[in-house]
Amino acid sequence: MGPLNAYFQLVIKDDGTYLKLFGEEPGGRGLIYDEISSYLADKRIYEFDKSSLGWAMANLKKEAEVKLTSAVLIPQDEYMKITIDEHRMYALCRFYPPSNGGNLLTKEDIIAGLNQAGVKHGIDEVKILQFLNDRRYCTDYIFAKATPPVEGRDAEIIYHFNTDLTMKPKTNEDGSVDFHKLDIICHCKKGDLLATLNPVDYGKPGVDVFGQIIHPRKVNNKILKYGPKVVKSEDGLRLYAEVDGHVSLRDGKVLVSDVFEIPADLDSSTGDIEYDGNVVVRGNVITGFSIKAKGDIEVHGVVEGAYIEAGGHIILRRGMQGMNKGILKANGNIITKFIENAEVIAGGYINTDSIMHSKVSARKEIIVGGRRGFVTGGVIRSGTMISVKTAGSTMGTSTLLEVGIDPQVLDEFRETEKKIVAIKAEKEKIAQAISLIRKKLQSGGNIDYNKLQTLKQLTNAGIQLNTQLAEVQERYEKLKVEVEYNEAGSIKVSDTVYPGTKIIISNIIYYVRDPIQHSKFIRDRADIKVVPLT
Repeated sequence: MGPLNAYFQLVIKDDGTYLKLFGEEPGGRGLIYDEISSYLADKRIYEFDKSSLGWAMANLKKEAEVKLTSAVLIPQDEYMKITIDEHRMYALCRFYPPSNGGNLLTKEDIIAGLNQAGVKHGIDEVKILQFLNDRRYCTDYIFAKATPPVEGRDAEIIYHFNTDLTMKPKTNEDGSVDFHKLDIICHCKKGDLLATLNPVDYGKPGVDVFGQIIHPRKVNNKILKYGPKVVKSEDGLRLYAEVDGHVSLRDGKVLVSDVFEIPADLDSSTGDIEYDGNVVVRGNVITGFSIKAKGDIEVHGVVEGAYIEAGGHIILRRGMQGMNKGILKANGNIITKFIENAEVIAGGYINTDSIMHSKVSARKEIIVGGRRGFVTGGVIRSGTMISVKTAGSTMGTSTLLEVGIDPQVLDEFRETEKKIVAIKAEKEKIAQAISLIRKKLQSGGNIDYNKLQTLKQLTNAGIQLNTQLAEVQERYEKLKVEVEYNEAGSIKVSDTVYPGTKIIISNIIYYVRDPIQHSKFIRDRADIKVVPLT
């Protein structure tokens, strides 16, 4: 067990009570004054010559004896002090020798002492016997240990495909966008492993030294969620693709969809397209036709005045000449060469080379880069950031750049305002009609059955409008908070922003009256600040 620690022993003589000190072996621990003081207090010895004890401890070599008191104590038995750690994971025992004439503790005495201290579990009788065979004092012994809990493990789902659908296209050294390396569509083959579930392990409870249950930490369970065209293994731990197609993760569910491909133009020979998966058009999308897909839409040619709506991303390898009719709408990102005379709405980001006379909005950033990188005319709105090379034109074309508020939230806020006005107007009409009928009743005029029925219908309509107004106003207040207390965005112009351009950041307006170059527009309290690009 290593070298002996120093220890002490009460010695009872005819002329009083003494404390005998025994020095430690090389490598052992010396005496601790506080430990001696605590032991003496336990034995009700409070008054003793502290300076003599301190001197004796300081000069102790092998043995020394200090008189504590003239009182002659009765013989003291071997003493055990028990300490339970705060987490009740172990019981630590420390022993002090008996005085002359005192008794030694037995195994039964030690176990009884542990029980009295509340220790009921994990008592190590082998270690107790080891102490009894080789008694060492002022030395720590752990005579009881808790049974620790076996910690469990959260369930984990490993997806064997790219779940990050926010990857941006690679920009070449000349500033152009490389559409050949987008890597934002995850293709899969029939039989491909899509996901693996490492099941939850709930662990096993433990028991502390007091006999109380120690619960393992809580773990989170998960299950494999999947849609059509995905098959689960017999043991329920793996998902496989049932067909060739495209795999995605939406709301925690693994989805596989086929790709509907149009080898040429989308026109009268194909009609409108509505599809649950992805759509690829190898040619152009002609004016007046539409594509609606729950997945991604990719068009290799030009989109004219058509309607395109995607549950995922939209990729136009050339661009859109909207003819003031064209609309692009995506829950994800929109990547295109150019946007002209069109309306474009993205739930993610928008990346394009140029925007002309269009209404463009994105929940995330709008990047107008590439070789041209200009925005001329129209309204450009982003929830976070707009980055362009050139904004407006030397002709002073009216151009609006707005950031800082989610465009969808702002649109809903403005529509809700209109709804409130319309409901109040309708309520006013009903109130006037009810007032006319009641006046007739009060004047004693004859009111036929149809008029009474009309009064009843108008009253019910008024009640319904009150309920509707309350609901709309509640939504309006929530939207108002989002609009008024939003995070400010920024607008970056790497080349020039021309007069005629209006900047809005979180409802703060800035009019560009002189050309500004290489600058960034940010909100500074109630103003917009123009800072140089670094």
